[in-house]
Amino acid sequence: MRVGLGVVGVLMVLAGGVFAGQGLGYIPGSYMTGDIKWFWIGSGMVVAGLGLGAVGLVRRGRRV
Repeated sequence: MRVGLGVVGVLMVLAGGVFAGQGLGYIPGSYMTGDIKWFWIGSGMVVAGLGLGAVGLVRRGRRV
């Protein structure tokens, strides 16, 4: 479970970074390029991904 949360968190941070970069116009070639709305969506994804990654690292696994 912890590894899964960490992987999902990393993927969300990466995708959010791409969305934010496209929204700011740093990554051209998409309909999202230059649209500030995608910067805010990407920023939210980065924050959520960091939160998931933190939960994955801090949370203790169940002992059986």
